[in-house]
Amino acid sequence: MLKVYNVYLVALSATVGGMLFGFDISSVSAFVDNAQYLNYFNHPDSTRQGGITAAMSGGSFMGSLASGAISDRLGRKYAIQIGAIIWMVGAAVQCSSQNVAQLVCGRIISGVAIGICSSQVPVYLAELAPKRIRGRLVGLFQWAVTWGIMIMFYISYGCSFINGPAAFRTAWGLQMVPGLVLFSTLMLFPESPRWLATHDRWDECLNIIRHVQGDGSESDTPEIQLEISEIREAVRIEKLSKDVSLLDLFAKGSRLRTLAGVSGQIWQQMCGMNVMMYYVVYTFAMAGYQGNANLVASSIQYVINVVMTIPALLFIDRWGRRPLLIYGGVIMATFLFLVGGIMAAHGHYVPEVNGNENIRWIVPNSQAAKAVIAFNYLFVATFSPTWGPGIWIYVSEIFPLKQRAVANGFCASFNWIFNFALAFFVPPAFRNIQWKTFIIFGVMCIAMVINVYFLFPETMGKSLEEIDLIWSEHIPAWKSKNVDLSAYAANRNLLKEDEKDTKVHEHHENTDANSTTAPTISEQDANHEKHSP
Repeated sequence: MLKVYNVYLVALSATVGGMLFGFDISSVSAFVDNAQYLNYFNHPDSTRQGGITAAMSGGSFMGSLASGAISDRLGRKYAIQIGAIIWMVGAAVQCSSQNVAQLVCGRIISGVAIGICSSQVPVYLAELAPKRIRGRLVGLFQWAVTWGIMIMFYISYGCSFINGPAAFRTAWGLQMVPGLVLFSTLMLFPESPRWLATHDRWDECLNIIRHVQGDGSESDTPEIQLEISEIREAVRIEKLSKDVSLLDLFAKGSRLRTLAGVSGQIWQQMCGMNVMMYYVVYTFAMAGYQGNANLVASSIQYVINVVMTIPALLFIDRWGRRPLLIYGGVIMATFLFLVGGIMAAHGHYVPEVNGNENIRWIVPNSQAAKAVIAFNYLFVATFSPTWGPGIWIYVSEIFPLKQRAVANGFCASFNWIFNFALAFFVPPAFRNIQWKTFIIFGVMCIAMVINVYFLFPETMGKSLEEIDLIWSEHIPAWKSKNVDLSAYAANRNLLKEDEKDTKVHEHHENTDANSTTAPTISEQDANHEKHSP
């Protein structure tokens, strides 16, 4: 069967898994204030709407936890394809929804698919990509999310002009298309070479590495030789260890990187981005926009999201991970404080906005309202090249081979469980504390910057095996960028040689202790005569 080894084409196909996530986000946000949707589902209150929105995150939580076992057993590629099948089933259930219960069930099923794909697509790309462009390729996952958000929002906007339930049914049914594309195109691409190596399929592993990083010939470049030797060493270490469970992620030597991965995924939710995405129409309604004007103004930030992710794809392997996360957090906090401050100073309480009781704050001053919108756009423009792709890239890099699939699924599950919690929290928050919601997320951004500075070492330009060395040698995060890892690697090799020499010495001692007495002289003569010509 035809196999395509171009890593950019592989990434283009695999990151359709990110597009599924984006489709789900805007398939809700475009309809939360839509008349056809509200009438058909009997105007869900803040708690029920929060439950509808959160259903996907709940399913994603379960999918993320299960994804590691599926991926380690069947392979990265097949795990993603299973996610694509589940997604199509979920989309079919949603588009045929007769009531809120069926809609929630459909979103849970789709969520399981997103949980699998969102945790295993970054692993697949990180294990396949050359280290010099690994950040760019894994970053394509987040870019696909932004494309999915924008495409689905405009599809939903167009469908909103259809009369009756067909408005949202058409939009939700079209979600099956990217699932079919993802499943079909992955057939053309290779499996992760590192997964193949762990299953002793070395011929396939070497062939894929030679095609991805070279011209496919057996005359290996120094880079390919180094990559293969590092994979062999990682697999050797893995063979010495038992099967990985979730408890192993908290064993000595793994706790800090697990803490970094989990906290990174939590912070991506707690920075406030999903408030801007899921409930963007609420924010713009507070600024005085309604109807189609609200949807069009809201859609601009989805375009910004797509465009501003491009700088990260181009430069993240030059800028580094830490600067993106630290400076991005500081700037996002600034914009959140500004939005909250302007709303507090120039807005006031109202019982409802445009008949929606979930919105109880409005900014009547047109200049202040425009400032709120502008800072919303700037917040999205900051998130898109920093915490958007940055954290998915980072978490896919920091775990050793034996833990990578399980650990990525575990860390991603925290992203989804906090997504689930926030989907419930935000509608009541807008209803009860209004502008203070933005201040809360601003404080969270400051906290995450402090966390990144002290706990997240730099991974740019390092192989996955070199990154493992940073953690095992306890190199401080703030010193990790320019550290010379060759000395640590040499020391590890010396220790390995010492262990080998010790084992050989012990073997000789055991042999001597168990040996019989030396042969007698007559026996030696007999042996000599026996072997003489």
